[in-house]
Amino acid sequence: QVQLVESGGGWVQAGGSLRLSCAASGRTFSSYHVAWFRQAPGKEREFVADINWTGGSTDYEDSVKGRFTISRDNAKNTVYLQMNTLKFEDTAVYYCAARNVLYSYGNRRYDYWGQGTQVTVSS
Repeated sequence: QVQLVESGGGWVQAGGSLRLSCAASGRTFSSYHVAWFRQAPGKEREFVADINWTGGSTDYEDSVKGRFTISRDNAKNTVYLQMNTLKFEDTAVYYCAARNVLYSYGNRRYDYWGQGTQVTVSS
């Protein structure tokens, strides 16, 4: 089982940038596909982006395409989410999630979750 810890959240003005990190422990991180989800107050949790175990494939939710970039450093057991040109509607708790490479990448289904990090964008 893998344990996930998010960091890097905070407050930023609209148009600004933040970089979130997801650090993994417990298992070889390169054996997992990893995703970022978010949940805004009063809304369902939604998919933001994911990356396969090699880092060779990525997927993004339409509203963040061109603004957010997901990447991973398996040597550091860390996945990043670079968020640029932030908007008020990006305000949410952001969660890191992982799924073992035994399962196919691309269906946006994940099994292990972190506790989340708050991102607040002021308009």
